[in-house]
Amino acid sequence: MEEFIAHAIALEEDSAVRFDDMADALDVHQNHEVTDLFRKMAHYSRLHLAEARKLGEGMTLPDLKPWEFKWPNAEPPETPDQDATHYLMTPHHALVMALDSEKRAQVYYAGLADGSDNARIRELAAEFAEEESEHVALLEAMLAKYPAPPADWDEDMDPPVAVD
Repeated sequence: MEEFIAHAIALEEDSAVRFDDMADALDVHQNHEVTDLFRKMAHYSRLHLAEARKLGEGMTLPDLKPWEFKWPNAEPPETPDQDATHYLMTPHHALVMALDSEKRAQVYYAGLADGSDNARIRELAAEFAEEESEHVALLEAMLAKYPAPPADWDEDMDPPVAVD
């Protein structure tokens, strides 16, 4: 149980930090609509983080090193892909990124619910998977309001230049 809670805390912490980092990067480019969306996603991650921390109260949680976590891939499943950001990205792109991360989290928790021998972990993982499913549905509904942009969406006649 302690390891499960430690993973849930790390998953939500990482997700919140990454969404905030992406919002900060896009805010510099005045992409406020996407910035606001990423801030909202970070807020949702922090709500889940608070829930996971509350579940861990009174427990001695393991202090896992980054390589000791048992994620399906190198990073926690709900971590959005920062490399997919672009300073001209649209709300459509941001929603696709957020949707992908929520789907991965849902699959992760559903897998734990199906595969754990511990009844309490199965119960909690199923609850977390259901919450992630609700987020997926919310994001899918939001995405319907933002159709994919034209193929040349990232064309910029005067792109920013990095100074060394």
